[in-house]
Amino acid sequence: MPHDAPRPRTRLFGRQEGDDRDRSVVAAALRTETVGGAVLLVAAVAAVVWANLPGREAYTALRETVPYDGTLGLGPLSFHLDLTLSAWAADGLLAVFFFIVGLELKREFLAGSLRKPSQAAMPMLAAVGGMTVPALFYVAVTFSAGPDALRGWAIPAATDIAFALAVLAVIGSGLPSALRAFLLTLAVVDDLLAIIIIAVFYTDTLELGYLAGALVPVGLFALLVQRRITSEWLLVPLALLAWLFVHESGVHATIAGVLLGLTVPVLRPGREGVCLATSIEHAWRPVSAGFAIPVYAFFAAGVNFTEGGVGEVFADRVALGVMLGLVGGKVVGVFGTTWLLARFTKAELDADLAWGDVLGVALLAGIGFTVSLLIGELAFGAGSETGQHVTAAVLFGSLTSAVLASVVLLRRNKAYRLVAEREAARTATA
Repeated sequence: MPHDAPRPRTRLFGRQEGDDRDRSVVAAALRTETVGGAVLLVAAVAAVVWANLPGREAYTALRETVPYDGTLGLGPLSFHLDLTLSAWAADGLLAVFFFIVGLELKREFLAGSLRKPSQAAMPMLAAVGGMTVPALFYVAVTFSAGPDALRGWAIPAATDIAFALAVLAVIGSGLPSALRAFLLTLAVVDDLLAIIIIAVFYTDTLELGYLAGALVPVGLFALLVQRRITSEWLLVPLALLAWLFVHESGVHATIAGVLLGLTVPVLRPGREGVCLATSIEHAWRPVSAGFAIPVYAFFAAGVNFTEGGVGEVFADRVALGVMLGLVGGKVVGVFGTTWLLARFTKAELDADLAWGDVLGVALLAGIGFTVSLLIGELAFGAGSETGQHVTAAVLFGSLTSAVLASVVLLRRNKAYRLVAEREAARTATA
């Protein structure tokens, strides 16, 4: 490009020039999530390292910094925004992540893999089993620890799709595409159930006035996007206002992101032949995967092992329940539900898949990082002793699941490669 040539303007909500190079939404999502998973891993490792160095007090001070110590007044309304940086990351930045989740949910239910119940039944029910069984594992371990410990029952129920897709993309280049579709469908349903759990079970107080007030900016946002009005100067302020009302209502503020994502049209193509949900996702997914989630992980994953050590973590029933739920409960839930459906109903496993593939995906589902950490904070409070043990347990459990899944899927990947090589050799000699 000549030096004097004007640079193309980047539209925040518009379709970008390079979008035509993306062969499919799934392929684009896999590439972005893979990079996002790597950035997320770096952020988590950096947090753990800094939290255990001699200068760890600076990390704690950074997490507890309150950038705005006051309230925001809008006429007769006031919004309490005296949040720490850690809370801003959990309540604010994760709303971007949940906005992308809302877009994915609507697209998959209206135009994607969940549109036909007959095709989606098996991974959908596998997702339900993959959330129910880990919760039962947790309850079985922590039942005698008292009612306070039971607040964390949903921690091992969540799956981190960014990490899971990153692992699958790195080690599963020869695996069938049906396996990726199975994991994506399972993850979408998992996200939906996690949203419902957060909204229903982790809302302590509810201010109906503020919750009703949130419907106004959400409704205006919906009206604009339905009419294909995509000016960021209109949509972003409405999104922030919706976030403020939901935050003040007592419902976790990330639910505002989901509500806004669900309003974006999916089925009707826009002026450029692409649905608005796809255009917006292309614009905002890098923000979510490359910034919002890693920053949240940086503030959430910094558990200190030097005070009390790993022994205290394994002695805590809550932490044990989380680890067993992620590593054991997810496998039993996902794999067991799939096998029971294939054994006792008319549902059939995809012809391209083997049971070893399903086992690998079931292990991948035990990677429960982002949403598991969020639920842990909601259940026990950020920075509390139990909360620190939960963070360590999520890290240990997710890492163990990732390693076990890698072992299984690498073997499956090798088997598929050998079959492909034999087929190629047979074709060449025919």
